[in-house]
Amino acid sequence: MTAALDHLAALAAEQAVFARLAAAADPAAPVRACAPWTVADLVRHLGAVHRWAAATARSAPEAGVPDDGPFLAAQTVEGYPDAAAELRAALDDPRRPCPTLTGAGEAGWWRRRQLHETLVHRLDLAGAAGGPVDADPAVAADCIAEVLDTMQPRQVRLGRMAPPATAVRLTTPTAGWTLGSGPVVAEVAGPELAVALLLWRRTTLADPRLAVAGDAGAAGALLAEPITP
Repeated sequence: MTAALDHLAALAAEQAVFARLAAAADPAAPVRACAPWTVADLVRHLGAVHRWAAATARSAPEAGVPDDGPFLAAQTVEGYPDAAAELRAALDDPRRPCPTLTGAGEAGWWRRRQLHETLVHRLDLAGAAGGPVDADPAVAADCIAEVLDTMQPRQVRLGRMAPPATAVRLTTPTAGWTLGSGPVVAEVAGPELAVALLLWRRTTLADPRLAVAGDAGAAGALLAEPITP
């Protein structure tokens, strides 16, 4: 986790941009990154995820993570700003004990998780609505780090993918990471945002912002695994 990053402030900023884009977008416009969703589907989804995370952050650690189905059923497009505010209020104390997707933890865990959930879907919405597809490099770098230290290991733990037999080095202007624990077969280098989008399956190795050295086929095979949900 990036210690210097204020996850709650960054979350609030991402939510504000998402809300502005959502208010101006055509609700029926397709969201290619989340096909067959429309803009309305995406806005309802993120609002529901915010309310679900808020409820989880308010729960006792032993209660476990609640079912998200009822939150999605109740969420409206117009209710997104209220859902965003509810989440921030629930995360006011980062030390509050609560369940997380990796076991008992603290509300600060959800600040980070919801920041990156919002970042990725804000970029999805921007792509659908014609907005700028950009991000703070520090936030994008932390998004990469979260995939490698939390999301991909969770996918293995849940049996959604096998432990990687090879590894790929990911390099950005500010940091480097290794995806997988086997021998490094390739390096993918590029800006933080492009690498983050690659890990969340919003772009491919053919992206001109990315440079691949080594075994591109092996890198592509590893990146094609469900390393994120």
